[in-house]
Amino acid sequence: MKKTLLAAMELTNQKEASEVSLLLTDDEEIQSLNKKYRNIDTPTDVLAFSQIEKVNSTPVLCDKEEFLLGDIVISVETAQRQAVELGHSLLYELILLSVHGFLHLLGFDHDYEKKNDKMKSLEKEIIDTVLINKN
Repeated sequence: MKKTLLAAMELTNQKEASEVSLLLTDDEEIQSLNKKYRNIDTPTDVLAFSQIEKVNSTPVLCDKEEFLLGDIVISVETAQRQAVELGHSLLYELILLSVHGFLHLLGFDHDYEKKNDKMKSLEKEIIDTVLINKN
């Protein structure tokens, strides 16, 4: 997971000293957070709490020497179910969710098709980089 987030930071031109917090949890905890911060009382796969103040809908790439990008929370229980449904490993699903959450920290979104395509393309680029460098 650390290698994945470091690759994501490099490919999005984040400074090496940037910081991301990652919490792997269960459905009960993520449901509590989802209810508290999004007013949605169900578990979800990933939540991202960005520390970047959005000035518009364009993702912000930070070039400060040290910067807290935010927090990513992933439900391992939901990730496991999704991995089974999609026919891949839990590790792959966790990598995908960590990249997805990371891009949300930067302000990327998927609320309409054009944004979704850009976010999915960048997710694929990061994951491919991680998997290629793994071998």
